[in-house]
Amino acid sequence: MPDSPHPDRPVILVTNDDGIEAPGIAALAEALSALGQVIVAAPDRERSGAGHALTLSQPLRVHDAGPDRFRIDGTPTDCVHLGVFNLTPQKPTLVVSGINRGLNVGDDVTYSGTVAGALEGTLLGIPSIAVSTATDDDGNVADYGPAARFAVTMARRVLEHGLPERQLLNVNLPQGDPKGVRITRQGTRTYRAAVVERLDPSGRPYYWIAGADMTPAGEPDGDHAAIDQGYISVTPLDANMTDTRGLAPLADWELPLP
Repeated sequence: MPDSPHPDRPVILVTNDDGIEAPGIAALAEALSALGQVIVAAPDRERSGAGHALTLSQPLRVHDAGPDRFRIDGTPTDCVHLGVFNLTPQKPTLVVSGINRGLNVGDDVTYSGTVAGALEGTLLGIPSIAVSTATDDDGNVADYGPAARFAVTMARRVLEHGLPERQLLNVNLPQGDPKGVRITRQGTRTYRAAVVERLDPSGRPYYWIAGADMTPAGEPDGDHAAIDQGYISVTPLDANMTDTRGLAPLADWELPLP
């Protein structure tokens, strides 16, 4: 277990979906240490695309990975759940998930383990932030420094002002030097999964989800547009997925009992 918390320093729980050895989480944890006691609870391997999965079919193992660092053989959601209830000396003041290698914008947030880590914190009543940064054409991030520094800025603001109940913040940074910061809505896109069919050495088919055709719809106030124009995107997301537009129309259906 971590040492007892300092009474004047908040406890910040950090997770990710790229795995505990990813450079993004190292940069994030180091930067946030200026604000409080940082506890890292992260997957033992990459869990990108895990979404908000919670492991219920097998036990979870927690391994000590250094001072206030825990390697867990589970999803980001598992890590936050264990972090909050078992691995922190008190209930964390803040959950920060990231820094993800690659953007989590538009409809991708539904698949993102990074966003799911922040969502789990939100559902447990803790203000939470997800942080991701764009990659180059080779899928690499040259410098996590700008994203780490901006994560500290956001963390300071959240610690000072708080967040509305059940709201989390999804932060994405473009490549290069940002032109500024925009408060955005979650964008949308046309989507078509790209599945490749191949044969194994025995001649049996197998399938590989190799990517997707993702064309942003182009909302001018959306997260896609902000990133494309070189701005940092900060999107408030709501953990309650009710679409209130559907309540009245569904009531008019006068649905009978089975």
